[in-house]
Amino acid sequence: MQTVKGPDRTPEEEITRMVNEHQLALLRLCFTYLHDRELARDAVQETFLKAYRGLKAFRYEANEKTWLSRIAINCCRDIHRSGWFRHTDRFVTPDMLPEPAVQPAYEDNVLTIEIMKLPKRLREVILLYYFENMTTPEIAETLRISQQAVSNRLVRARASLRKALGTEFEGDE
Repeated sequence: MQTVKGPDRTPEEEITRMVNEHQLALLRLCFTYLHDRELARDAVQETFLKAYRGLKAFRYEANEKTWLSRIAINCCRDIHRSGWFRHTDRFVTPDMLPEPAVQPAYEDNVLTIEIMKLPKRLREVILLYYFENMTTPEIAETLRISQQAVSNRLVRARASLRKALGTEFEGDE
């Protein structure tokens, strides 16, 4: 859902609305890139700071969610490029993880693990398509690739998941 900026809305009110609408989705997106809750929160915070700074230039020609996702992905890539990220021991053992409020189904765990094993290019299209409910054109705009590239990556990702899971992947059309 895209909301057009109202004439009486201040930039602070506009960014507050964006945070309320998109924060959780961006947090999920950043976590899938960074595999670290605190780094994902930092990336989301940086996303909204950059969005606030660029708000005047944003003409609402693009989908707001796509614009914010693009900024978030760039923030995650910046974090990956940083020297700190490359030289920090990021190994997490299962006993370090908090207990989930609701135990996920075994199949969900297996699927999540297999998705996270995908190469980044395939993982990002799967996550944006299935978890963020973006369309192929929105994903293409977010990742700045062609719609054909998005479709090809979805096909390859589904095939890889099908092979890893030994079953039909639900997303097959």
